[in-house]
Amino acid sequence: MINVLLVDDQTLVRHGIKSLLALSDNIHVCGEAENGQVAINMLSNNDANIDVVLLDIRMPVMTGIQALVAMQEANIQVPVVMLTTFDDHESLMQAIKAGAKGYLLKDVSLETLVETIDTVHKGETLIQPAITERLIQGLQGKTGEFEAADMPEPLSQRETEILRLMAAGCSNKEMADSLFKSEGTIKNQVSSILSKLGVRDRTRAVLKAIEMSII
Repeated sequence: MINVLLVDDQTLVRHGIKSLLALSDNIHVCGEAENGQVAINMLSNNDANIDVVLLDIRMPVMTGIQALVAMQEANIQVPVVMLTTFDDHESLMQAIKAGAKGYLLKDVSLETLVETIDTVHKGETLIQPAITERLIQGLQGKTGEFEAADMPEPLSQRETEILRLMAAGCSNKEMADSLFKSEGTIKNQVSSILSKLGVRDRTRAVLKAIEMSII
């Protein structure tokens, strides 16, 4: 069972998402908070053994971005999925830089929400494909979001193909099925991509690849 902390300033939204997640056998909403400060207080104690945080990006008192920064400063390692009605690339970039592991719009389906929670709980990252498309459009012609050090060696054709699938939100299993490879092989190639791009997770790899016009 994955214990989830739900953070949103709108009570009806929290209740709606909680009711939706109650349909999943593998996820339990163990706590609710109306702003980032309350969430930080709960995470600092973590009596509820929180595994994943669903965090709204725009809230009074302390925003989702500010809460992410506070979590980093307090060395709180619980993975965070941003849930928002906004899909502007600047907020996404700020969230990723601050350590978010997932980014979804609030109109997402239950299946995608559950999949994302499960994905970040396993230590991976996931951005909703629709957001990735808008991100690519928003970053066209822009530079400087990440340190743009040259890669020690170029990506292979297969690694570039895998990077495109990562940008589409595919899991390792989905990429393995698509490319007729084992999950172990895909995992090794993803690790190689991260190393070559000089980043520490899949989301940052996609963002840097977009910035460098690799994809």
